[in-house]
Amino acid sequence: MPVPVPRQRIVSAAAPGAVVTAATGTGADLTLLVVEDDPAGALAVPEMLDDRDGTRVRIRTARNLTEAERLLTDDVHCVLVDLALPGPRAAGDDPLAPLRHILRLAPRHAVLALAASADAELAAEAVRVGAQDHLFREELDGRLLSRAIRYAVERKRADAVQVKLTESRLRAQENARLERGLLPTPLLEGSDLRFAARYRPGRSRALLGGDFYDTVRTPDGTVHAMIGDVCGHGPDEAALGVELRIAWRALTFAGLCGDELLSTLQRVLEHERESEEIFATLCTVDIAPDGRRAGLCLAGHPAPLIARKGRPARLLPYEDGGPALGLLPRARWPRRQVELGAAWSLLMYTDGLIEGRSAGPGSPRLGQDGMVEMINRQLAEGLRGEDLLEAAVTEVRSLNGGELTDDVAVLALERARG
Repeated sequence: MPVPVPRQRIVSAAAPGAVVTAATGTGADLTLLVVEDDPAGALAVPEMLDDRDGTRVRIRTARNLTEAERLLTDDVHCVLVDLALPGPRAAGDDPLAPLRHILRLAPRHAVLALAASADAELAAEAVRVGAQDHLFREELDGRLLSRAIRYAVERKRADAVQVKLTESRLRAQENARLERGLLPTPLLEGSDLRFAARYRPGRSRALLGGDFYDTVRTPDGTVHAMIGDVCGHGPDEAALGVELRIAWRALTFAGLCGDELLSTLQRVLEHERESEEIFATLCTVDIAPDGRRAGLCLAGHPAPLIARKGRPARLLPYEDGGPALGLLPRARWPRRQVELGAAWSLLMYTDGLIEGRSAGPGSPRLGQDGMVEMINRQLAEGLRGEDLLEAAVTEVRSLNGGELTDDVAVLALERARG
């Protein structure tokens, strides 16, 4: 026997800001908010107890949308909206205005639409705009409503899971696009140089940050390598890194190098950055076709490390480097000629490799001197190429006592024969 809906107000016991997802197992209680305007009390919702699993449904009611907003607390699992409820004044003649309003108020709650059987088309439309299901007033009984509530709650939960999966897939696709932009495949066809690279995101990030690199061989046989770092770690910094990397490749193939190239890149950064506080460090190397000489430009970036057979690794000269891109409007970046020799390995890296701690939290930073000592030890163990880079990044993390706060990008170019 249907009984009038009890007009109770239940204070939520849930933590502020939490959304309680309905537990629909045996004996789990559910809370239903009924939104209906029936001064005569003709609308009745059955008192519900599902004897099969002991599920009790607590009912609270709201006479209008304003009251519904007050009663829509975190412990409500489902909302039953009477489509005959008067809608917001601004909604005009939209018969689904009350439902649309509830859907905006309760985007994470299950919603059921209640209609007269004569309004079957309107009830179906309610499902199309977002309700989990519809019920007809003339067919309403306790068992039907109890089952509809549980199904609606589970359907809403499944929809939420699907949304998260879709978002995760889209993020993965975006990350893949960013990775292709920041960490491209080197264009070294025709060169006898060996290339290797490693990248590790900083702490609590599975995404790429503002570090980027590239390596190309131009038609005259010169091999150009670059590594850079945009300050910051968000998606905007990563996107700016992609733009700078692509611009560097295009300008390099156009024949620019040294100060002319870096000045142009600074103009790109100034036009594309969101704030004047954003800057980028950069290191560029252009290796002559015979592989024995190179031009070096530094824009606020750590100097590369060179290792030659039979001699300890050391840093290339860096005293006359220029400022980071984006700091000084009329800066200059001198190109320094360096001798590489017959056989060598060149290591280029971002500052994440040297800014970690040398012996756990609280200890001094590793720094360039500590990095050179570490690389020399690993070279003495016979490590080269990808094995050397993997060992270097792994040891830096271990010395730090855990994940590094900054991203680490490192690449190596090696010439094995004279």
